[in-house]
Amino acid sequence: MDMKSNDRASGPAACTDAWTPLPWFDPREMPITATDETLPAVRPERLSPEALRVRFARPPSWQPEQTDDRFRFDRAAPRDAAVLVPIVAHASGTTVLLTQRTLHLRHHSGQVAFPGGRVEAGDPSPVDAALREAREEVGLEPARVEVIGRLPEYLTGTGFRVTPVVGLVAPGFDPRPDPQEVAQVFEVPLAFLMDPRHHQRRSLRLAAIERSFFAMPYRPPGASDEHFIWGATAAMLRNLYRLLSA
Repeated sequence: MDMKSNDRASGPAACTDAWTPLPWFDPREMPITATDETLPAVRPERLSPEALRVRFARPPSWQPEQTDDRFRFDRAAPRDAAVLVPIVAHASGTTVLLTQRTLHLRHHSGQVAFPGGRVEAGDPSPVDAALREAREEVGLEPARVEVIGRLPEYLTGTGFRVTPVVGLVAPGFDPRPDPQEVAQVFEVPLAFLMDPRHHQRRSLRLAAIERSFFAMPYRPPGASDEHFIWGATAAMLRNLYRLLSA
């Protein structure tokens, strides 16, 4: 989730009274406290493009599991942001397109994230903001995206109130990542992300309080390195799981 030029670190002068530098920790090193082996995976037939359209058009009664980070460092009024949850409709199965953020950004640097960022004054709606950011960050043209709905707003620890906009993406998209903001673009099978056996609960202690977060590490077949999906991105995917499994 990109916050554009104001998001780039530029030393102490970049910090204002409304923003507190985050304590450094490596989420990969935090202990796993639980997994959800007993919860069922979303059935494959619910992951098709048509089934997703129907679920968002006529959602059942359901409750999001997590709507804010368990740790907040920015106590100013939340700033509006939007992300695109791009579900690529491959013939072989749906996938979720994600990005790895570059290391020099001030907020969420190096993390796995959906394309997205602040809602700007010229954006008519969060949907328009999400589509604009996806075009700017990874070259995904709005014409390739069929917006099918939204997930509940999510409040990040860095003070952004994020609207997740869910869209189906026509296959054949060739990403063009902005090197200033995106280090890598990759896809994860939706079936993997909608299986709670891959949802880790990890914990850390900050300010003498035990806090928890979701993580969904994913290693592509044949790859030596894994993508560590965690924090706000993992929490929004967990809410997508709750909607699709309801």
